[in-house]
Amino acid sequence: MPNTYRIYTSKEKPTLGGTRIKTRKRNIAAPLDPSTFADAVVQIYLDNAGDLVAFTGGRTQPGTTKPDEGERHPFSIIDCEPKREAILPSVIYIQKILRRRPFLIKNLENVMRKFLQSLELFEENERKKLAIFTALAFSQKLSGLPLDTVFQPLLKDNLVAKGIVLSFITDFFKEYLIDNSLDDLVSFLKRGKMEDNLLDFFPSSKRSVEAFSEHFTKAGLVPLVEYHEKKIFEVKLKEMKSALTTQIAEETDISEVIETVKQHVKDAKLPDIEVVRILWDVIMDAVQWSGKNQQQNANAALRQVKMWANLLNTFCTSGKLELELLYKVQVQCYEDAKLMKLFPDIVRALYDQDVLAEDTILYWFRKGTNPKGRQAFVKSMERFVKWLEEAEEEE
Repeated sequence: MPNTYRIYTSKEKPTLGGTRIKTRKRNIAAPLDPSTFADAVVQIYLDNAGDLVAFTGGRTQPGTTKPDEGERHPFSIIDCEPKREAILPSVIYIQKILRRRPFLIKNLENVMRKFLQSLELFEENERKKLAIFTALAFSQKLSGLPLDTVFQPLLKDNLVAKGIVLSFITDFFKEYLIDNSLDDLVSFLKRGKMEDNLLDFFPSSKRSVEAFSEHFTKAGLVPLVEYHEKKIFEVKLKEMKSALTTQIAEETDISEVIETVKQHVKDAKLPDIEVVRILWDVIMDAVQWSGKNQQQNANAALRQVKMWANLLNTFCTSGKLELELLYKVQVQCYEDAKLMKLFPDIVRALYDQDVLAEDTILYWFRKGTNPKGRQAFVKSMERFVKWLEEAEEEE
């Protein structure tokens, strides 16, 4: 820090009578010493009639020893109770000041950054107060501080490893959710580029979905836990779908594809129904469609079904899963115009390849509950179902 600061003044030049006096500004160096600074702070305090909100904290330079500072300023937020009702009035006061003096917003943002970068310099109780203040600052929209500059300084390895970050962010989330919904918090996290990286707040030894659920459930943030589990689940599904899409497009040996699915199911604990849905999606996504040529589209789709029938067979291991696959086919054919007329052909191909059992098809025909295109599809299946029923009677 320089030991002087500059102030501007003026000095009159000698002039002839009747001539307008002109001034010239020049710099005068003045010593920047503790007493001068203290006098300036006192004057600001007096000018505001004693109504001054201030942060005061610990060390001012990294690596120095925290001195005996005596009593803190009675208006310090750090000196408040670590409660919302104690800190909120100061936040409201700052808000009023910023409305009258918007140029001070940048000062607030700079101060907030510095505090977040220096959490280790504060005691646990003080960090809680800072977390409450930070959450209230964003709830009250005190600044336009980019959220990535809020979260990124927290992710210093030493802060994370000590659990300081996790404690701070937990208090932050709890306070923020008092005034805002979970959707607001999710949007907040997206803007801060942390939506997919919440585990980064945990020490590396505790960086797991299970630890996340346990910690935030204990903190009373069950909706956040449910959101995170859903997010992780969606990521795992996406990863499996991406891997299968590549393998099926390259016509990888079916045994290798089956092993890929099994590994993803084991690692991510994916439910059987989701696996069946994804398998059908990636198989049909790989079909080479031929525009409006109905016959070529039919041939391409049926060829794909026959090629990967054993893959479907491996994971359609019950009547319930077969019915789920049939519903998936129904919805896709209803929503995709080029597949609308192919529904009975696809179902017949799945039957011929032993993917769908006779009982599953008959149950769908008589008691199916998905309404999408059902009336038209039932009618298109009448001839095939009649054949199944006659075969059933003969047996």
